[in-house]
Amino acid sequence: MRIRWPRRVFAQVLAAQLAITIGVILLATGLFLAPLSSQLDEQAMRQALSIAQTTAADPAITHDLLTTEPSRHGPVQQRAERIRHATGALYVVAMDTRGVRWSHTEAARIGHHVSTDPSVALSGHDVMQIDNGTLGRSARAKVPLRDATGKIVGAVSVGIAYDSVRERLLGAVPGLLLYAGAVLAVGVLAAIGVSRRLQRRTHGLAFADISALLEEREAMLHGIREGVVALDRQGRIRLANDEAQRLLGLGEHDTGRPLDEVLPQGRTTDVLTGRVDGEDLLTVSGGRVLVANRMPTEDGGAVATLRDRTELELLGRELDSTHGLLDALRAQDHEHANRLHTLLGLLELGLHDEAVEFVAEVADTRRASAEHVAGRVHDPLVSALLVGKAAIAAERGVALRVSASTLLPDRVIDPRDLVTVLGNLVDNALDAAAHRSADPFVEVELRAERTTVVLRVSDTGPGVPPGMRDQVFAEGWSTKQSPAHRGRGLGLALVRRLAERYGGMARVTARAGGGAVFTVVLPEALAGDDAPIRQLTVAGESR
Repeated sequence: MRIRWPRRVFAQVLAAQLAITIGVILLATGLFLAPLSSQLDEQAMRQALSIAQTTAADPAITHDLLTTEPSRHGPVQQRAERIRHATGALYVVAMDTRGVRWSHTEAARIGHHVSTDPSVALSGHDVMQIDNGTLGRSARAKVPLRDATGKIVGAVSVGIAYDSVRERLLGAVPGLLLYAGAVLAVGVLAAIGVSRRLQRRTHGLAFADISALLEEREAMLHGIREGVVALDRQGRIRLANDEAQRLLGLGEHDTGRPLDEVLPQGRTTDVLTGRVDGEDLLTVSGGRVLVANRMPTEDGGAVATLRDRTELELLGRELDSTHGLLDALRAQDHEHANRLHTLLGLLELGLHDEAVEFVAEVADTRRASAEHVAGRVHDPLVSALLVGKAAIAAERGVALRVSASTLLPDRVIDPRDLVTVLGNLVDNALDAAAHRSADPFVEVELRAERTTVVLRVSDTGPGVPPGMRDQVFAEGWSTKQSPAHRGRGLGLALVRRLAERYGGMARVTARAGGGAVFTVVLPEALAGDDAPIRQLTVAGESR
């Protein structure tokens, strides 16, 4: 009959555990018995050495060895025999420097030379060995015998019967086998318990079924364009697919670590760990706008999914900017039409000099406004942003001012980050100042301190209460209604993330006279003073 290997996982595990348990016990028993003999030999030699050293330390034996003759009734023989009977040794032999015995178990051998070479002990060294002598095989030790001055006057040899060592070895085998049997029984019971639990957890699946499920799961997790993060009940990362690693900046070595240690503190970590509840929660991680959902599992863990909405958010902001530009163009078109009508009226009235003066004044005003911004903000992208925002602010009835202390050199390392920060702050300031105060305005200050950019935007709006000044930088927090194409509450979060990425900070304070002041510090945002300065041309003039 052929013995068939079981298909079910629990049955295979049970058979494997039983085989491993039996093999390990047999191996452990063999490995224990193998060195036991040498350990018992070592123990017997140590015991012989201890008896020999104790005997050699007795000054009476040294005195008797030097003052008497070797005799079966001599004092050396009597003392050696008392020690042999007291310790259970096979023999205790005292010898002089010639190797002549002064004591022995068989008294007839006293006065004869020892059967083994005593030269090592007589040279001042201790000896331990298993050897054959006149009394058979024994574990023996030899030590030098010294007088009061330390001079070697002989040696002491002590032997332990080797039969007693073998008896101790054989006596340990039954107990060892009993312990091995008990361990085997415990191992069998544990293997049966583990296999039954495994049967319940695997629902009786075979290895082939589990392998297919794992392959399908891997293909699904790494093929979808959504990030998936699985957490255990302690908040440790059990799994993070390729997209989640990309979105959160994780690595393979982060698996098994708590999420709070891997990700920085903030809304993203709070959402993934479940400290913030809700569906389709917006969060910002590494400059990316994410939509997160979290689903608890039966074992106390959770599975979180992440969708990248960065491109959609950028498109939404571009759409907002386009709407703003359309409003500005519509306002300029309306203003341009009024000016054309005024110019036409002057020409029809024959007031040609007044018409020329009117056209010159309008052109100078526009050019002066652009030149004022470009003269203080030398970076083209940032100055262009301010000129465009000024037109939008004028349409909304808000004055956009550039502070007299503004001076930004043309050494910005990444103007796009500065444009993102400034654009978000100006947009929020315009929303706050519009229609909320008499003579509303927004003031922008850009200042360079070596390689650090200090950006400050103040408005005449209602301001931010002290208890909400940290909350305004949180992802998803906003006092304005979200437009249809995207969510709110991400602009200031992006501002803070960019500032922190540069090693700086973003904060909001109150403005004297009412309103809010947003301050952003961006260290290392400017190149060094020795960096080449780009030439900026405005209205035909080089600056």
